[in-house]
Formats: sequence, structure tokens, C-alpha cells
Amino acid sequence: MRSEAGLRRLMQSRVEPGERGEAVIAAVVARLKEQRYLDDQSFAETYARLRQQNQKLGVRRVRQDLQQKGVRSDLIAETLEARYGQTNEEALAREHLERKRIRKPENEKETARVMHRLVTAGFSTGVIYKILRQWDVPEEALAALDSLDEDAHEE
Repeated sequence: MRSEAGLRRLMQSRVEPGERGEAVIAAVVARLKEQRYLDDQSFAETYARLRQQNQKLGVRRVRQDLQQKGVRSDLIAETLEARYGQTNEEALAREHLERKRIRKPENEKETARVMHRLVTAGFSTGVIYKILRQWDVPEEALAALDSLDEDAHEE
């Protein structure tokens, strides 16, 4: 399944340049929409559902992925509210950790790795710190993460 923008990008390299190529793309897209093979709303809902259920990704990551695929931002917001509105982000983050077999970090380097993995998966830093504190990660390691985070924002 593809978004309309993704399909247009793919077809752009396969048609002749100019108005004729654009007309072919428009005709194909119109026909696919008419036959209900191309529907950005359905695509966004399916994409978000699969990323939440199978990969246990956070809302930020799914939003970013849908934006890269060319889905309209109002459609993304509506879809993610419906899919993630009642979801406990902390529970989802814990499921992600379990799915990826990530264990409690033993030192600062492992703590930074866990934080990076969770940020990449689309979870908020508040939830990440909450999980790390429940794992009894030393405050020094969390403070080191804060300083790394601040250094990254300054650059």
C-alpha cells in the first residue's frame, strides 16, 4: 500500500517529463482513487495500526514516517488521535523494550543507548526518564544524559 504522494513520486521517474507525463500520472491516480485502491486515509490508519501493534512504535515516530510518505498533516493528526489517543505511552514503551529485548542498563553508556533507542522509536523524553528511574538507574547517569541532550541542542 502506498500514499498518493508516494505513488506520484514513484511514477514521476517512469513517465516522460512534461505535461503529458503529468496527465498520465493524474489519470492513473484518479482511476485508482475511483476504484478505491488509493486512499490516504486508509493508508494512514493501516500504517499507524501496524506500527503500534507490531513494532510498538511511539506516536512521534509514526507521525514523522507518515509525513515523509506525503500524507496530509490534518489526516495524520486525525489518524494518530484515533489510534494513540487512549494509549498508555509508558506501557507501549515497555512493550517496545521487551520486543527488542532491551534490558536494564548497567552503566552510563548502556543508559544512553537505551535512551537513544526509545527516542528513535518515537517516545517522549518524560516517559523515557520515568522508565529509567523505575529501573533504578543512578541519578548521575541521568544527569549525564541531560548534559548530552543539552550539548546536542546547542550544536
